[in-house]
Order: sequence, then structure tokens, then C-alpha cells
Amino acid sequence: MTLEQWTAVDDYIAGKLVAPDPALDAALQASVDAGLPAIQVSPPLGKLLHILAKSCHARSILEIGTLGGYSTIWLARALPPSGRLVTLEADARHAEVARANIARADLSSVVEVRVGQALDSLPVVAAEAIGPFDLIFIDADKTSVPDYFAWALKLSRVGSFIIVDNTVRDGKLIDAHSSDPSVQGVRRFHEMLAAEPRAIATTIQTVGSKGYDGMTLALVIK
Repeated sequence: MTLEQWTAVDDYIAGKLVAPDPALDAALQASVDAGLPAIQVSPPLGKLLHILAKSCHARSILEIGTLGGYSTIWLARALPPSGRLVTLEADARHAEVARANIARADLSSVVEVRVGQALDSLPVVAAEAIGPFDLIFIDADKTSVPDYFAWALKLSRVGSFIIVDNTVRDGKLIDAHSSDPSVQGVRRFHEMLAAEPRAIATTIQTVGSKGYDGMTLALVIK
């Protein structure tokens, strides 16, 4: 199996199950034009996020890591008209691109993009008492995933979904001696999950146009 084949399968799935969408396509192109890294979720995984948000009847969503707003659009479209999505982005240039993409998708009325380091923004979100959130999507730097997850638990309720992307790291997750801070971050995160009585969780391995990685899904139960 090769990346070329995984990409071809992703393209087939998207061609059959992800309808052409001018706003999403434009968001991807705008991100490329602005020089943003091509690390957003793939179209099939974007639709998975949409389905999960729909399935839990999310009215409030928190996203940690906006990039160009591609996953933000998928998630926000699952909200009812009265819903709200707050997304946190460390890079002001990325946030600027995301805001334009979100506006093009006609979602500015339900999405708020906040700029700043997430570990600085999260205490502010908590102090504003705009949670608890029905779904929290974590797709930011992997070194800090344990800290993001701790905040996600504080900002959740029983029944909330917490989803964390890129948690297998090309299989390097199992390397206890890795010198990669991202690998060590997702390893600490899994250790937290294993000891966390407030949530049940699993990690699924994924392959596709983004290579070999994985996504963790946690349900808050206490």
C-alpha cells in the first residue's frame, strides 16, 4: 500500500460521498494561495466531523486549531441557526485566511475566530462561561495535546464529544524513546486517557491523502 493508492481511494470516496462544494473548494484554494501548510483534514474526514457533530445534536462547538477554516466550515454547518462555534488560532495570518473562508461560506454569524495561543485563550473561554461545549475538536500542536485535553474536559458536559486529530503520528505513537515532542505529546495524551474515569475513548488508525495517522474520539461520561 502506498500514499498514491491511499490518495486515490480518498479521491474515490470524496467523489462518491462528498458532494462538490464551492465554499469548501475555495477555502482549500485560498489556503494554498496564502501559503498555509496543507495539513487540514481530508474531505472524507471533514465530513466525518460533520456527521459526528450532527449525531450529537451539537449546539456549541469549540475548535482548537483553525488553520484556514476548512474543518471549521464542516463543523459549523452541522449547527442549528442558533448554534455557536468558537475556534482558536495561534497564527494571525492563518486566522485572517480562515475568517475570509468562513465569510465566503456564509457562517460568520455562528463562528468566532479568536487569535492567540490556545493555552492563553482557553482560560478566557472558561471565564466567560460560554460552555459547556457539545463537541470539542483538537487539531493544534501535538506537544500540548495533554493540556488541551485537560481544558476540554473542564469545558465539557456529560455526553460531550472530544475529538483529537493526528494521534498516531505515522505509527511513531508506539515509540517510547522517540525524541519527537509531538510523538511524546500524543503518548502522554493516551496515558491520560487510560487513567481518565470521566471519559471513554478509542483511537482509530487512518490512511488517506494525508498519509498514515489516526484520530481519537472520547465521550465524556461523568
